[in-house]
Amino acid sequence: MSLQLSGIHHLTAVTAEAKQNLAFYTQTLGMRLIKKTVNQDQTTAYHLFYGDGVASPGADLTFFDFEAGPEKRGNHTVSRTGLRVGSEETLAWWKDHLQTHNVGTSAIKERAGHLSLDFEDFEGQRFRMVTDSANTVIPWAKSPVPPDRQIIGLGPITLAVPQLERTEAVLTQVMNMSKVRTHPATSTAGETHVFQMGEGGPAAELHVVADPTQPASRPGAGGVHHVAFRTPDQDTLRQWIARVTQAGMRSSGEVERFYFTSLYFREPNGILFEIATDTPGFAADEPMETLGESLALPPFLESRRASIEANLKPLV
Repeated sequence: MSLQLSGIHHLTAVTAEAKQNLAFYTQTLGMRLIKKTVNQDQTTAYHLFYGDGVASPGADLTFFDFEAGPEKRGNHTVSRTGLRVGSEETLAWWKDHLQTHNVGTSAIKERAGHLSLDFEDFEGQRFRMVTDSANTVIPWAKSPVPPDRQIIGLGPITLAVPQLERTEAVLTQVMNMSKVRTHPATSTAGETHVFQMGEGGPAAELHVVADPTQPASRPGAGGVHHVAFRTPDQDTLRQWIARVTQAGMRSSGEVERFYFTSLYFREPNGILFEIATDTPGFAADEPMETLGESLALPPFLESRRASIEANLKPLV
């Protein structure tokens, strides 16, 4: 069997308002803060991880806290992030819940093959909530959202590109994804091409919207930094490193992030991809019961804790 990715691992976005971000994702969306740490390459910035009750791989929505202006929307980026929930009834609950919290929503209807609800956070971060009947939520007991309504995890993820061909070649020939369907263009977007990892389903789908009429995006708050895909362990990650290298693509090589090990590279339209291991996970340095309650630093930053903490803004 060929080397296969098993789905979305995490998605990392950008916020310029860490305190408000924390309130929105834990209180309005009811996700658990599973890791409060810093950007390992820029330690004056928080890196906040939100997930389900046990910090499952594939449920991690993360944010870098950068001082940045708003994203300029366009091509060459992740344009929308999928959040999976259990049923059509749960979508209807979320529509009411979000509107009660002054978050505008779309109608509930089928989009790109999934019954869905679109909305944005306070900085314009774009989401699409979709139904996922194949998986169940692992709830966070302290969430303000009822257990059966909580978010299961991420997916599908939508990319915006001007031309499909080179991106498709990398997805299918290097990353071993399968192209499974195409949805026609709407009045506001180009055709949506759906690629799946492994056996597919919304947790393992990548949607690529090809629209040459859009300008290039400019990174900023409300935008996405990168998307990460799942591989089980370091052995399979090293196979991916060899595969990407053999394809002639520049990459980071193996990068130790302590909670997982990663490979970074850009697909041909410039979008930053990461392949990350499921292990060891976020309980590597904190008890599962108290994840996210204090500032966690990987061992190689621990000696700098005092100076790092002094340069961080309070979150509450």
